[in-house]
Amino acid sequence: MRAMDVEVVKAGTQHANVIAEFNQAMALETEGKQLDWDRIHPGVNAILRDSALGFYLVALDQGEVVGCLAITYEWSDWRNGLFWWIQSVFVVPSHRAKGVFTTMYSHVKSLASSEAGVCGIRLYVEKENTTAQQTYKQLGMIETHYRIMEEEFK
Repeated sequence: MRAMDVEVVKAGTQHANVIAEFNQAMALETEGKQLDWDRIHPGVNAILRDSALGFYLVALDQGEVVGCLAITYEWSDWRNGLFWWIQSVFVVPSHRAKGVFTTMYSHVKSLASSEAGVCGIRLYVEKENTTAQQTYKQLGMIETHYRIMEEEFK
């Protein structure tokens, strides 16, 4: 499969199950976390139904969903614009290292750069995921000096 064979489209509610399954697989693979279906599935549907939260893109190879990512928004008062955050990236193992993420990222970059209010693209990556970090750097992203801090309530 060549990357140019992959079509990237905005996901719809018909993609909710596969995106939720991909999110479960990604969390288990990257963090060893088991995501509860009764939480992740409604979470995926929330974005698919409310564009104010963000949107998903899916990569299709001959109609089969082989990858996905989510875009959420962060307002930057410093830049008077929105950062698009890439989240929930997953490519099925059989399609990895074949340009699927590169194609999805190019699509995101094209969409974001055509929106007047978007000032940049960000993502976070596991510290030990050097393969993903290298891919992101090859696509032109740089490592920032920020660390992400959080406190979870659920």
